[in-house]
Amino acid sequence: MALISPSRRLRRTPFSDGVEAAGVKGYTVYNHMLLPTVFRSVGEDYRHLKTAVQVWDVACERQVELRGPDAARLMQMLTPRDLRGMLAGQCFYVPMVDETGGMLNDPVAVKLAEDRWWISIADSDLLLWVKGIAYGYRLDVLIDEPDVSPLAVQGPKAEELMVRVFGEAIRAVRFFRFGWFGFQGHDLLIARSGYSKQGGFEIYVIGSEVGMPLWDALFAAGADLDVRAGCPNLIERIEGGLLSYGNDMTRENTPHECGLGRFCNVETAIGCIGRDALLRVSMEGPVRQIRAIEIPGDPVPPCDRIWPLTDGRGRRVGRVTSAAASPDFGGNVAIGMVRMTHWDEGTRLVVETPVGEREAVVRERFWL
Repeated sequence: MALISPSRRLRRTPFSDGVEAAGVKGYTVYNHMLLPTVFRSVGEDYRHLKTAVQVWDVACERQVELRGPDAARLMQMLTPRDLRGMLAGQCFYVPMVDETGGMLNDPVAVKLAEDRWWISIADSDLLLWVKGIAYGYRLDVLIDEPDVSPLAVQGPKAEELMVRVFGEAIRAVRFFRFGWFGFQGHDLLIARSGYSKQGGFEIYVIGSEVGMPLWDALFAAGADLDVRAGCPNLIERIEGGLLSYGNDMTRENTPHECGLGRFCNVETAIGCIGRDALLRVSMEGPVRQIRAIEIPGDPVPPCDRIWPLTDGRGRRVGRVTSAAASPDFGGNVAIGMVRMTHWDEGTRLVVETPVGEREAVVRERFWL
């Protein structure tokens, strides 16, 4: 495969030196930054993530910061999730939509104060949309990308490693909540969250100069825990049903099609752009929706394009957007968008892969 050519448009991260020293073997581009994709192998990284602890450079999860009297109003305009009950210190998963109800991003909102928020974004230029909304509505709010770079610590031994670096108080941080913790004279925001189902934390590193000292401290403290550099793992995220914006969903899809209807409080999320469109969707229901897809048999190749799903008679009824061979489940696991006529548990379909047609079985639940 061709190499990624470095340039100033493709930004390094505060942890890139550590990632390279750890022997990274692959990158992708995410929010105009480098995101590691594999260290030893996808399979070996998967097994280690499930048994030990990894440190992930996810600085590509950039923050869009809102500051000012209209910050809370702007946040509610961006998402159909009702934020009125959200407290400072909480993190909310928030689908963000355009005027048609199409997904623009699926970030985590971090509420620092009523007049200060971070939006920890997936892979899209959400900053430009937010700036446009604020300018168009003449809102009293400042919007920028702060020097904040997330570093994730994931795996069953993540809490033990974090205690060694930040102290016993880290155990009190609840899921999707955060606290402030000191490190070498710097205050870092640490949330119990992350892009895996193995448990862990995300450290919002404020100031690029803190990056490598923190990276080195985590590895020094976790030597006997078999700590390794890692990254979001394709197999594990599909098993857990963790969606990837740009892969499994795009602006063509509504939150309801993505199985995110529970995060859409369209009756009460007053002011949300796209609310009227989503009201219609919530009343009528989606005609297609994301499902877990099992593909029995030999391992499938990497899914770097859409694989059509058909009903066995050549009629297209959906598509597979992510797929991987799962060692723990003895077959291939996948994520796909399927029409309502064929999305019931156990429905047998045909998927057209680059190496030929394969049987596919619709599942209502993901594997983790």
